Amino acid sequence: MDMQEKMRAAVLVSPKTIELRTLDVPVPAADEALVRVKAVGLCGSDVHYYEHGRIGNYIVRYPMILGHEAAGEVVAVGGNVRNVAVGQRVTIEPGVTCGRCAYCKSGRYNLCPEVRFLATPPYDGAFCEYIAIRSDFLYPIPDGMSDEKAALIEPFSVGLHAVRRGGLKPGETVVIMGMGPIGALALAAAKASGAGRVIGVDVEPFRLEIALKMGASEVVNAAEEDAAAAVKRILGKDGADLAIETAGNGQAVKNAVGSVRRGGSVVIVGLPPQPETALNIGQIVDGEIDIYGVFRYHNTYPAAVEMMSGDTIDLSPIITDRMPLEDTALAFEKAIHEKNRTLKIVIRP
Repeated sequence: MDMQEKMRAAVLVSPKTIELRTLDVPVPAADEALVRVKAVGLCGSDVHYYEHGRIGNYIVRYPMILGHEAAGEVVAVGGNVRNVAVGQRVTIEPGVTCGRCAYCKSGRYNLCPEVRFLATPPYDGAFCEYIAIRSDFLYPIPDGMSDEKAALIEPFSVGLHAVRRGGLKPGETVVIMGMGPIGALALAAAKASGAGRVIGVDVEPFRLEIALKMGASEVVNAAEEDAAAAVKRILGKDGADLAIETAGNGQAVKNAVGSVRRGGSVVIVGLPPQPETALNIGQIVDGEIDIYGVFRYHNTYPAAVEMMSGDTIDLSPIITDRMPLEDTALAFEKAIHEKNRTLKIVIRP
């Protein structure tokens, strides 16, 4: 394609203000491919940058393009690219790492201090028509996989990494605290990885309904009863083998610890607004409960593409809205103000 072409991009120009702008199409470097973006999921981190302009030490320097859950089609490649070709449909792993540090070399490249992650300041994201990215972070998808499903391989990878960190074994019981998009996809990852009964916990009835559609055996409304006690009532006094916390609040972390059996595991995915949460250390020590943190994912994409390739995982309950690029600002406002009927919004550039 003509590299002098222009593209449209939804640009965050100030807090809660997105403008549709015309920008130059990026030119891929020798090790990069240019991807025409077909679908991008709207993530909770995008919403946080939109509303507050920062997450921890990551501070937005305006203007900035958000969006990191993406898939599309390769339209050009750099001179050194061999793993993908023009015309291939791909899902995009958004964190380009250095490949040289101890974390990268050990396989835990998600901990790379030099990672360039789409839509994490200062790097632009994918709410635009084209992006250039190092080609080894592109994964071809089968013809039968939709662009939307391919885009959601990114948040599914978070759930899959959580399941792996928790050491889930076939037939084991799982409880997921928080049934937002990550929780719903963690549920899908747990089921695909051989979990037995999976219990979904949330305070929003709409999300609990989706959890059941995604394969939860039971759900618990934490606004109506003690979540940990309810899990143990459902599963028996011993509790779950694995608890995954995706809600991002301190009480959910406490509930996760309180809902697992002795010798069980807790995986913390969500980030509470307050960095510190009081936990019952005696309960953790006496029960020899393993607690793991999750930061994004590593080495999940090939397995995730395979898991998503068939009809086993149905994402239709999760995708509640589809919107064009020009309605990106509206999508953010919908995600903020309509939580009772919105779960995952997909932008179609």
